[in-house]
Amino acid sequence: MKIKSFLKDVGGASRVTKLRGQTLNNASSKNLYIDPINATAKALHPGPIEVVCTKVEEVSPTAKKYTFAPTNGVLPIFEAGQYVSFDLDIDGTKTTRPYSICSAPYQAQGENPFFEVTIRNGKKGTGYVSIWFYENVKEGDKFIVNLPFGHFNYEELRDSNNILALAGGSGITPFYSMAQEIANGTLDVNLTILYGSVSHKDIILEKELKEITSKTDKVKFINVISGEGEELQEGDEKGFISRELIKKYSVESDPTNAKTSYFVCGPLVMYQFVEKELKALNVPLRRIRMEVFGAPRDISQAEGYPKENINKVFKLTVRRGIDEVVIDAKACEPLAVALERAGIKNRTRCRSGECGFCRSKVVSGEFFVPKVGDGRRAADKRFNYVHACSTYPLSDIVLEIPIL
Repeated sequence: MKIKSFLKDVGGASRVTKLRGQTLNNASSKNLYIDPINATAKALHPGPIEVVCTKVEEVSPTAKKYTFAPTNGVLPIFEAGQYVSFDLDIDGTKTTRPYSICSAPYQAQGENPFFEVTIRNGKKGTGYVSIWFYENVKEGDKFIVNLPFGHFNYEELRDSNNILALAGGSGITPFYSMAQEIANGTLDVNLTILYGSVSHKDIILEKELKEITSKTDKVKFINVISGEGEELQEGDEKGFISRELIKKYSVESDPTNAKTSYFVCGPLVMYQFVEKELKALNVPLRRIRMEVFGAPRDISQAEGYPKENINKVFKLTVRRGIDEVVIDAKACEPLAVALERAGIKNRTRCRSGECGFCRSKVVSGEFFVPKVGDGRRAADKRFNYVHACSTYPLSDIVLEIPIL
């Protein structure tokens, strides 16, 4: 260090202060600072996006595929297996619904980006939103959507590069996304799909999936038909997605090894069946990935639910900041549905108790959360925080919801 003199060295601070002042005076009045972390986060999660339906196509006698393009020409990056949440207004009721994206991530980039969802005919047992969507949505209709959400995607550090997909019903859609990404060469894994259906009439996206399998040996598609009297086609399996079939199509026929990951997507009844089959095969939990599946159709059938409450209606006191309102809440429906019926805005995305967007605090009252789909953290359970989309009232409740 060079020492000039006592006065010069002590006076150095004033010189620095003077130079700083000159720099500030000469600087632009505009804020030119860019935070690369926030900029990346904004690009990946841009918030609400307006999209327009550009195509509606039947992909089975019971399902339609809908194509959506952004009106501003830009879609965020997503992974095969993730889902999109639609903000909907149906007959004055504002609600949201998540749907797995069935198109491939690479199709959402480039000059003409788009994404697709496939929705099964609501008359086959799905909810009223699917009925409305299936019967009303047409080309030219515009929607506000949020994406991407979910963790049902391949992760190199976690999953084997051999995936055995166990699908049922519209649960085939995320695997169709993966299959297209594999065929495009932008996802390097081997995918074998066991698709359970009652009959060939129920098979969704069969033509599209078989076309992919004809182009690449990295994707295999096997229909598993359970209906009595159904004639099997070449390559079909008969019955349900049993432990025998799972073992047959696992790498080296050993489900306990680390060479196969099991991805499960379908209706709740299929989850319950397949979960038992995987457990019987001693498949480690770290090798099993299960997609969220929405609220139970009949909560009275959930383990631990007090069935004597099913037809009751309770009072739900909703607090948001200093505002407070009292509404009705049916015991058979999640708290989120009661809020929507009353026109009270509350963010919901997965509607399965996983994402936490509708996280709220129960100040007082009794409630039920089904074990399957309880995505709360341990601390939330301790301090009475719930996910409104998967919480059912068992008494009058006082609920604090976030200020939006």
